[in-house]
Amino acid sequence: MLSQIETYLALFYIYSFAGWVMETVGISIREKKLVDRGFLIGPYCPIYGTGVVLITILLKKYSDDVLATFVMSIIICGILEYLTSYFMEKIFKARWWDYSDRKFNLNGRVCLQNLILFGLLGTTIVFVINPFFVKYIEKVPELALHIILSLITILFILDTIVSYKVIFDLKDMSKEFRDNTEEISEKVQKRIRSWKIKLYRRLVKAFPAIKEYVKYNTWEEIKKKIEESRKDFKERIENSKKEFNEKVENSRKEFNKKIENSKREFSEKMENSKKEFNEKIENSKREFSEKMKASKKVENKRNQNK
Repeated sequence: MLSQIETYLALFYIYSFAGWVMETVGISIREKKLVDRGFLIGPYCPIYGTGVVLITILLKKYSDDVLATFVMSIIICGILEYLTSYFMEKIFKARWWDYSDRKFNLNGRVCLQNLILFGLLGTTIVFVINPFFVKYIEKVPELALHIILSLITILFILDTIVSYKVIFDLKDMSKEFRDNTEEISEKVQKRIRSWKIKLYRRLVKAFPAIKEYVKYNTWEEIKKKIEESRKDFKERIENSKKEFNEKVENSRKEFNKKIENSKREFSEKMENSKKEFNEKIENSKREFSEKMKASKKVENKRNQNK
């Protein structure tokens, strides 16, 4: 039982990676540049792995019937794609693909062209590809398979948590949307570049259609918001510089004023001391002169008496 579960888990990761390769190559060729396609950060698209595992489990009893396998693959993959689109839109308030411009589509979530392709791929996987992979998976030593699958599963869970956190940060989205994978959202790209978060940039390249989801209706509004934020930040910087310069200038003036006051007080004290000193000199000279005069008078009287 455990061995069978591990086989299914290994198939899930193998086909998730194969789906990512197919999506990335296809979109890159169309866009004429490398586009890392996928909802998650790592190189895998879980919807492909899930589809293959469901086909593998549910179509065992049709292993001898090619036509039944083809039809059932269409039904299983169609239901899976429809439900995935529906629940992703409900959770993230966004539709990640839309086939409304294609013929024979159902609510823009699935279309006949893709369903036929799913049927062909499902039939090829059941009768050709799965037996090849299962043969080599069963040759991997049990302990090695345990370790490899455990490590991949841990990374996959962490990837899922981080990716969902990234998506929820872009959750303010509009209900009106049409899949336009040819155009990369300049709005979201600008927002992402300003945040400098690589995960967001990769997501925008993988699903450029989310350009219609952000809460602003036009790029001009976002540009205006960014410009206002930039001006506000610049104004705050200028005001801070102005306040700082004013404080420095006031401190300098206050310091110079104190220096001038100190110099004036010192000059006044020196002048007062000088005056006091001169007054004392004059008083001393006057007293000395008076004493000399008095002594001279006394001396003259003595001479007259003789």
